[in-house]
Amino acid sequence: MLRTHTCGELTINDLNKDVTLTGWVQKSRDLGGMTFVDMRDRYGITQLTFNSDDDAELRAQARELGREFVIRVTGKVIERSSKNLKMNTGEVEIKVAKLELLNAAKLPPFLIEDETDGGDDLRLKYRYLDLRRNPIRNNLVLRHKMAQEVRKYLDGLDFIEVETPVLIKSTPEGARDFVVPSRMNPGEFYALPQSPQTFKQLLMVSGFDRYFQIVKCFRDEDLRADRQPEFTQIDCEMAFIEQEDILTVFEGLIRTLFKNVKGVDLAEVPRMQYADAMRLYGSDKPDTRFGMQFVELNAIVKGFGFPVFDSAELVIGINAKACAEYTRKQIDELTDFIKRPQIGATGLIYLRHGLDGSLKSSVDKFYNEDELKKWSIAFNTEPGDLILIMAGQTDKVRKQLSELRLEMGNRLGLRDKNVYAPLWVLDFPLLEWNEDSQRFHAMHHPFTSPKPEDIEMLDTNPAEVRANAYDMVVNGTEIGGGSIRIHDRDLQSLMFKHLGFTVEEAQKQFGFLLDAFEYGAPPHGGIAFGFDRLVSIFAGLDSIRDVIAFPKNNSGRDVMIDSPSTIADEQLKELKIRTTV
Repeated sequence: MLRTHTCGELTINDLNKDVTLTGWVQKSRDLGGMTFVDMRDRYGITQLTFNSDDDAELRAQARELGREFVIRVTGKVIERSSKNLKMNTGEVEIKVAKLELLNAAKLPPFLIEDETDGGDDLRLKYRYLDLRRNPIRNNLVLRHKMAQEVRKYLDGLDFIEVETPVLIKSTPEGARDFVVPSRMNPGEFYALPQSPQTFKQLLMVSGFDRYFQIVKCFRDEDLRADRQPEFTQIDCEMAFIEQEDILTVFEGLIRTLFKNVKGVDLAEVPRMQYADAMRLYGSDKPDTRFGMQFVELNAIVKGFGFPVFDSAELVIGINAKACAEYTRKQIDELTDFIKRPQIGATGLIYLRHGLDGSLKSSVDKFYNEDELKKWSIAFNTEPGDLILIMAGQTDKVRKQLSELRLEMGNRLGLRDKNVYAPLWVLDFPLLEWNEDSQRFHAMHHPFTSPKPEDIEMLDTNPAEVRANAYDMVVNGTEIGGGSIRIHDRDLQSLMFKHLGFTVEEAQKQFGFLLDAFEYGAPPHGGIAFGFDRLVSIFAGLDSIRDVIAFPKNNSGRDVMIDSPSTIADEQLKELKIRTTV
């Protein structure tokens, strides 16, 4: 090794030791006849001292060092006269006897410090420099620790880690595939897996009753802060189980991660039906760190001549506690917020419950005080509260009010990143109607089992059929989801039929799975957690980008290596591919 110690381990107990350190120059400063250099590696920072009285030539060398120069020093550990107890190494410094320049460096395009002056694009272009910064490096250390805890927990429960193929078959259901041309099979393409779904089911058929994998997945989707074209899942499957077994095992995993990595003891994770989540929060991933549940008002507001309410399918609202003193300007800001194209609401009705007990609404023209009292009772208001009400088509207005609820949660400081509110959401609809294709699609995927008692409704009322499906939500973010799977060929064929597959299409795409079900497929189910998203929650970040070593930007580009890129005509010719752009 080129070093005897790291830059983060020397303490007062190491006084008078002769040591050799390697690392990068963080910064340097001159004071009188001395030069001080902060030297950094991934473990910490150690201060180096160079004194003209001891060795003028060596000090002159030190003064030539620039930021991010790679150096090697040998010297003696001495006690610092000016100590910095915020650093592990803050009581000592190295009196340097020998300095070796291992590599010079250009001036970095941004500061390699916790608080940097580099914008997102610049930091992504020079990601190898960004990774030198403590916050980013700490995120990756956190990711490593979490991966090790996952493996340890699942190994302790007899799960076997099995790698599944990366070059697989394209499946048009779901998100868009990334496709890979095959040189040996001209005109044919592999696809990169959106998830290892069918392979892990085949492993269950194979008798591997407990499987897991920390696995790369790929989806060619439009990107947001919490999405990347390639991402990582903790992918798991179990055979000979019921839903309760999966909830127990993987609630245990999440609680273990919080305990061992964050030092947080989570209580038993509460459960909520999908229908209740939509009714009370307008979302299948509700943030339950705060209340502000929806109250439905149809029964008490219709029939009073106010056309907005009378014509609406649903009138609902929330009680913003202690917000009655909101000014007209603040109310207008909220109205503008919900009118943004991303939300698309048309307006906002309010009722103030004044500190003096008075009730004043923006629609006093249509509702007298006795009627407004009914509103107050429905919301259980107290003096100082503000009721915010919206009206419209049921599904749409619930989503709109959900956005307003989260905005109020932010404004009132109710979404503390250091508070964790996990939740199981259960019994999702099996199918959802797609307006564009004018047919039902699987809400999760085509292999999700319907509730046994709902199967006969597939032919008569498919929209009401519930799935044996479950999601885990933390602080309003879905971190994992799964289901009990279909393990019977006839039921799987029926499911494909309701998804609009012909018998021939189903056989062509999924014949291998249907055939496997005829060779003794056990009851099975599983779950997959978004590992990047889980790490970002543990790191207190809104974006997953800074918990991934080399992420893409919002256009799906790696600006560091300039990818995707064109390829040579010779390669295209080999692959029998012609491009049109």
